[in-house]
Amino acid sequence: MTISVRLNEKDTELIKAYADMNNISLSDLIRNAVLEKIEDEYDLECYEKAIKEYKKNPKTYTLKEVKEELEL
Repeated sequence: MTISVRLNEKDTELIKAYADMNNISLSDLIRNAVLEKIEDEYDLECYEKAIKEYKKNPKTYTLKEVKEELEL
């Protein structure tokens, strides 16, 4: 799949310089940046959900308790 992105000259120069400095292609740089952004937002969503659940029931368990419960 091909995706086009319109950039002004200043942004284009900055992105190309960064890719060159890190010895990666523009495609790899952009792909990695987009995937990292998606992962960061997903992680934040998971964190917010976990905090919400924790606030409902703030009971925590030690590693020892978890192992005992799971018979590990």
